[in-house]
Amino acid sequence: MSGNSTDVIVIGGGTGGYSTALRAAHLGLDVALIERDLVGGTCLHRGCVPSKAMLHAAELVDGVSEARERWGVKATLDGVDWGALVATRDDIVSRNHKGVEGQLVEAGVTVVRGTATLAGAREVDVTTTARGDATAHGAGQRWTARRGLVLATGSRPRTLPGLDPAGAHIVTSDDALFAPGLPHSVLVLGGGAIGVEYASFHRSMGAEVTLVEAAGRLLPLEDEDTSRHLTRALKKRGITVLTGARLLDAHRVGPGVQARVQPARGDAATLAAERLLVAVGRVPVTDGLGLGAAGLTTDARGYLPPARWDAFETAASGIHVVGDLLPPPSLGLAHASFAEGLVVAETLAGLAPRPVDYAAVPRVTYSSPQTASVGLSEAEARAAGYEVRANVMPLTATAKGMVHGQGGMVKVVAERGGEGRVLGVHLVGPHVSEMIAESQLAVAWDASPADIAQHIHPHPTLSEAVGETFLTLAGRGLHQHA
Repeated sequence: MSGNSTDVIVIGGGTGGYSTALRAAHLGLDVALIERDLVGGTCLHRGCVPSKAMLHAAELVDGVSEARERWGVKATLDGVDWGALVATRDDIVSRNHKGVEGQLVEAGVTVVRGTATLAGAREVDVTTTARGDATAHGAGQRWTARRGLVLATGSRPRTLPGLDPAGAHIVTSDDALFAPGLPHSVLVLGGGAIGVEYASFHRSMGAEVTLVEAAGRLLPLEDEDTSRHLTRALKKRGITVLTGARLLDAHRVGPGVQARVQPARGDAATLAAERLLVAVGRVPVTDGLGLGAAGLTTDARGYLPPARWDAFETAASGIHVVGDLLPPPSLGLAHASFAEGLVVAETLAGLAPRPVDYAAVPRVTYSSPQTASVGLSEAEARAAGYEVRANVMPLTATAKGMVHGQGGMVKVVAERGGEGRVLGVHLVGPHVSEMIAESQLAVAWDASPADIAQHIHPHPTLSEAVGETFLTLAGRGLHQHA
């Protein structure tokens, strides 16, 4: 087995892995990035990027109906050319993939195609593979990290006992967009962000959709007002929403799937659909990594907790972890992984980076309507002991909100008192994913509503509702009162 030495070894080329590698290389370190599949990981190839491309197509389909029914534009939809849609999606993914690979090459990162197994504290054995072929095994290599080893192996979809996601009828979120064609009916298990997005997409494409969530409401980690507004909007679109419901069993029947679901009250219901989409969360990928060789073990949920959160360093000195391997308060979000990678790289380069503030990491669900939030929900703020004041403004109270006609709201949660901090901001409505950055700054910088209220929001925009909500909490609102 040949031997190689470098400053930093990164195992896993997803968002957390390649951000670590790029930043470390920019800081003058020699970096080897080991990836057994494709650089970019789940986010680029099976998750964030392709799904948002498809959701944009869904938005265009919805726009045709809105043009005809609301605006008098005599538009018609002849159908969806699935092949053309897929080709555009794949082109976007391919160009992003080439861009990431090009950045790594330009930065001088050595990309090793293969499967990595820990051989010691900072030693890794790699079974190399042909480019893009995770099954073609070649010669083995041993790599040694002089400064540090970074684990960024990501996650895979969680499934449920008795379910075997395979083929076109029972699929996970990793495979849903790549299943052949558009189904006429879909049963989505899981009312978190992924499940809601897929339910929204398929409904836009004309499918009958049932969305089942075991918790008492959709997006259970978000503010209750967010859940309520989103649920109302999805039902208005014709999506059947079952909350407080759990799957009893499911199996193939003819050309589709039949499932028994136990609602919160009453008898079990039998639901039939052409496709069952399992979106009940994700689990860390550590199998075959050989953690024991470095004296590491996962917790009961499969996460690899750091001993030092400020540098994401594990109990084994010099081994760091980023991305989906981290337990809460890490959020399992691509942009959080990106930030974690920067912190680790700068730590390994001898800098003292500011730790990731998870309370200030925005969360977005790209359904129709979208949701976006940052900071604490009202319930979380009260549970944390804050004296809270909250204000809600409907987007339709603004002219631009009326133009869009999708409803929605802005909710700001702040400490009580004249200079009380903004603790959380929660948005529901069209394009709110593009509006949350301002609120992220408000939360991260401990701003008060009065601090934000002095800034002028352009008219007419949806952002006016954000500005007016802060004005109201600052005692200066013209259109509503706290």
